[in-house]
Amino acid sequence: MSKKRRKKKNKIILFAVEIIVLAALLVGLFVYSKLNKVDNTGEITKGEVNIELDSETAEVLKGYTNIALFGLDNRDTGRYDGGNSDCIMIASINNDTKKVKLVSVYRDTYLNVKEGTYGKINSAYSYGGPKGAIAALNKNLNLDIVDYVAVDFGALVDAIDLLDGIELTLTDQEVQIMNDNYVDEINQVTDHSSSKLSGGGTYTVDGVQALAYCRIRYTAGDDFKRTERQRYVLTQMINKAKGSSITTVGSMISSMVDEIATSYTSSGLLELASSVMSYELEDNHGWPFELCTGNFNSRGDIVVPTDLETNVKELHEYLFDEKNNVSNTVSEISSRIRSDTGCTPDMTTRFDNPLTGDDNTSTTDTGYALPEDGDGQ
Repeated sequence: MSKKRRKKKNKIILFAVEIIVLAALLVGLFVYSKLNKVDNTGEITKGEVNIELDSETAEVLKGYTNIALFGLDNRDTGRYDGGNSDCIMIASINNDTKKVKLVSVYRDTYLNVKEGTYGKINSAYSYGGPKGAIAALNKNLNLDIVDYVAVDFGALVDAIDLLDGIELTLTDQEVQIMNDNYVDEINQVTDHSSSKLSGGGTYTVDGVQALAYCRIRYTAGDDFKRTERQRYVLTQMINKAKGSSITTVGSMISSMVDEIATSYTSSGLLELASSVMSYELEDNHGWPFELCTGNFNSRGDIVVPTDLETNVKELHEYLFDEKNNVSNTVSEISSRIRSDTGCTPDMTTRFDNPLTGDDNTSTTDTGYALPEDGDGQ
């Protein structure tokens, strides 16, 4: 495959990162022989990834398993040690109830990406690989993540086809964008021959159509709406997969397992899988909940939490049902972000808070210019 063709394929399938959630929670966890194909990159210890929790917060988080999920902006397949993480998600599993919440961390969020360096959170993986990216999430969000799953390009098309499609409700505008911009291109790159849709409505879409839907960003809500679409597709996939046979799940394993890198060992994945079919996707959301956007000179077009300290407290309440204190480090980072950008809570331009129901997401700050797909800086 030519370099140009590989580049196009990676760009097209980058937004299939949701597949890794299935890989971690639903797929690849039933058949041991398949798990041996996963690229295990080694156990990560707490001392390697900036875990800084007070005793009360640490006690609360003991009741949860938090997993980092990365989709990498790499041009060569099979390389998991670097590259920008174009998609970043956190899966938080309540160990008692088996309920799962998913959070998309907006890739352009301005945070402390490594010691002494501030920038878009998607660059943390490029600076320090999976450990560096996890450390950045823990440091900025006051979490205790030690496990991850990463892909450089996914098998979303084949996985959805193996599920005999998923049901999506689409608007006329979404269908037009899918037809005009994505379906033909995805067909060409993935050697499929999916048809175009005729207009808005509820469809059982195939893998190509679902991937085209995941890529849409030029509508109201821009990139924020795109992450919402990705989580919608994921939800439909999980619902469909949970009702599928082990044979279907096994076929999905084969289509994805060679494209995954993880800190989990085979036995670790099997342990996670022991009650996997009882997991319930309870909710999903994008983060930060309150933010402002714009072009900040050398920092580029960024998403700024307003402010970080408040957003982290709200994130913990959303994920763990507790109003945990943030670390001194989070408070210091929050002050630095405010100093760098000038963005304060009263300058918030976008509210999307699942705790309060505050939502002004119908419009976005016109100062925010979305980067092109795969643009990590």
